[in-house]
Amino acid sequence: MKINKILVAQQKPVNMSPYTSLIQKYGVEIDFHRFFNIEPLTAREFRAQRVNLSDFTAVAFSSRHTIDAFFKLCDEFRFKVPETMKYFCTTEAVAMYLQKHIVYRKRKIFYGNGTAQSIIDLVGTKHKGEKFLISTSDSSSAKTISALFEANGLDFVAAAMVKPVFQDMKSVNLHDYDIIVLYNPNDVNSLKENFPDFEQGDIKFIAYGRTIVRAMEEEGLTIEVAAPTAEVPSAAKAIEICLKGLAQ
Repeated sequence: MKINKILVAQQKPVNMSPYTSLIQKYGVEIDFHRFFNIEPLTAREFRAQRVNLSDFTAVAFSSRHTIDAFFKLCDEFRFKVPETMKYFCTTEAVAMYLQKHIVYRKRKIFYGNGTAQSIIDLVGTKHKGEKFLISTSDSSSAKTISALFEANGLDFVAAAMVKPVFQDMKSVNLHDYDIIVLYNPNDVNSLKENFPDFEQGDIKFIAYGRTIVRAMEEEGLTIEVAAPTAEVPSAAKAIEICLKGLAQ
């Protein structure tokens, strides 16, 4: 099967070298187009959850988007975050992003290895008495981390801080592409929203991410390559494996 065009459901990366190599080696065209954007909830949308920011002594973050949204809401509600607030982040990169909003070295900041369990491990017994605000996306149930907090007897509230906003993609003809790379369940939701009568046909899908595979399977989309794995650590590598397989 001859592959001519590939669509990647993300913003064009700053470092294009992995994709440039594929373009040169296989003579393909690679386009980048986000299927959705993440936007903060408005104060009115957040208020509907009946969550009072001043009730909490600790907050858990899993993304930079929720950090921005949290401090934006604090400004809109004129809530001065106390210096005693504790921050629990899923990764070091997320934790370091807090520097945009606070004096990092003067705050109590903890970060894990990217898993929900690592947050629980950070809490341990030392911080078990805190009241936690778990920042989530409007589209996610936060079931995993909420279940862990509950199982460990922690006092918490999970509240949406951000929401996905689907891009208008009706000008994009998906069937112009031989391979499409999806990253997030909201990529699937955006596809459904924009193309309610979509049929996969000969399109080969690559799933990159832990949560996207199930979302695609539930919609009946056949996956050619699923990543990341030890053998397929990047989206560019997944594309290359797909190209090699289809060329045989």
